[in-house]
Amino acid sequence: MVDKTPPPLPFNQLPDAAQTLMALMHAQGEVARLSEREQLISSLLVSVNAVLWAFDWETQQMIYASPAYERIFGRSVSLLLADYNEWRDSIYPDDLDYAERSLADVLVRGAVEDREYRIISNDGQIRWLSDKCFINQQAGPGQRLIVVGIAEDITDKKQAEGELHRLATTDVLTQSSNRRHFFECAHREFELACAQGSPLSFLLLDIDDFKVINDTYGHQEGDQVLQRIAETGKAVLRRGDLFGRIGGEEFAAVFPGCAPHMAKQIAERLQREIQRLSFSRDGQDYGVTVSQGLTGLTEADEALDNLFSRADTAMYQAKRQGKNQIVVG
Repeated sequence: MVDKTPPPLPFNQLPDAAQTLMALMHAQGEVARLSEREQLISSLLVSVNAVLWAFDWETQQMIYASPAYERIFGRSVSLLLADYNEWRDSIYPDDLDYAERSLADVLVRGAVEDREYRIISNDGQIRWLSDKCFINQQAGPGQRLIVVGIAEDITDKKQAEGELHRLATTDVLTQSSNRRHFFECAHREFELACAQGSPLSFLLLDIDDFKVINDTYGHQEGDQVLQRIAETGKAVLRRGDLFGRIGGEEFAAVFPGCAPHMAKQIAERLQREIQRLSFSRDGQDYGVTVSQGLTGLTEADEALDNLFSRADTAMYQAKRQGKNQIVVG
């Protein structure tokens, strides 16, 4: 049999009503696809734990911020879009100048991918951001200059880095600088003092008869003595002074900008405070004393080792002279 069904008419030959209906169905399909795409993009933006943002450089207005802004900053997106100062005011005061300068660098470099600064969230927490920014590549002559970026919360990463640094530089028992970190810092202060012609003093401190304490009361009690000595040292020394445990019962200090006669006053105060410490074990009370060797930077000193050697000699002289005293070498 021959199929006598007429072929479908071309779209432009359909009746007006049919054309309208088909156009409407096509448009509805496009709207549905666009809606699905928009829902997908919205879901992705909600799940991303970073703030995607866009900033109009000419008007200094934020024109977009993704939902993560409210989670990380704890502030309203609508308020941010109304006033860019919402973002500026959240930046940690010490970091504000850097954050603004590094944002302006994007105009010269086209992209800035190494920005890290702190913010204070609305609940008072300090958070670290890695905030990369780029110039919109579609911006051309006569068009608005739009800077786009992504600000990621890296607080956990920074805290982990800080903990690793603390473990690498701190004596676990006393929480003061360990030997390696102390001498790294001391070498820097030595070089700076030599370059500037400023005074510098170096102190070594050794606990008297520490072996007797360990043998009599036990190593746990000895650990407590070390901790109390470290706490006293950190309490007595000035801000900017270095203090660390460099051996079993030996501590050291560096006093930048401090001549030996001034450093001796600090050492004497440290001596008195340590003598005031009181310990008790199994009903027995006891105290501790320390011997200290102190020296200062001279024009003949070519390395920190010169000061360390003189302070070490002076400290052992204090031991030989009866302990519990300070010798300046």
